[in-house]
Amino acid sequence: MGSAGLSRLHGLFAVYKPPGLKWKHLRDTVELQLLKVLGVGHGCRLLTDMYNAHLTKDYTVRGLLGKATDDFREDGRLVEKTTYDHVTREKLDRILAVIQGSHQKALVMYSNLDLKTQEAYEMAVRGLIRPMNKSPMLITGIRCLYFAPPEFLLEVQCMHETQKELRKLVHEIGLELKTTAVCTQVRRTRDGFFTLDSALLRTQWDLTNIQDAIRAATPQVAAELEKSLSPGLDTKQLPSPGWSWDSQGPSSTLGLERGAGQ
Repeated sequence: MGSAGLSRLHGLFAVYKPPGLKWKHLRDTVELQLLKVLGVGHGCRLLTDMYNAHLTKDYTVRGLLGKATDDFREDGRLVEKTTYDHVTREKLDRILAVIQGSHQKALVMYSNLDLKTQEAYEMAVRGLIRPMNKSPMLITGIRCLYFAPPEFLLEVQCMHETQKELRKLVHEIGLELKTTAVCTQVRRTRDGFFTLDSALLRTQWDLTNIQDAIRAATPQVAAELEKSLSPGLDTKQLPSPGWSWDSQGPSSTLGLERGAGQ
């Protein structure tokens, strides 16, 4: 393939990660498909910029009241069973509001911004306050989507998270409700500016579909990075929050995933 075909592979795209499939296996499979025709491009710089922008991710997180396990998973070793008849939607909503408020305060602290300045005020209005250094998981939004004890479903918007921390969040919510809870599913629905609608399915992990996905995503990637990274700021000066999933570092493929056991 000529240079024109290669140039169409410089960029970012998202893929859908099925439950049970390790991130590294997904990445290796996509790369193998591309290497049958040529070497891949260098969209990694864009991915680095994406992480330097500290964009948030969206998750749906399912919980089950009434038991606790050693690893916060439903299939983990059972350590305690409790009653949950006293738990109401109102009590859960109050706990979630407290969690969101405490994390918003932490976000301001890790942003190293003086909120009395006009610049900081404008960033807050636009929702662009981001931590400038490595931080623990920060939740920018959390709400209950479904409540039918013992089951409940949360929508969580966060950054710098790991799946273990999201499962532990369910456990801690259970404790705050004077009971116990385990996580039954973690499903990522948005990664920065990529959503499930733009994620390539397993049958689409080929050259043509990847080229089309990169071409479709390029304008949005450019616009979102320009908005999120401060004008004139050299992104090399900003530390990367790192990648805490199965991969050892950023690649040009983003996985949107489901399943609590990944």
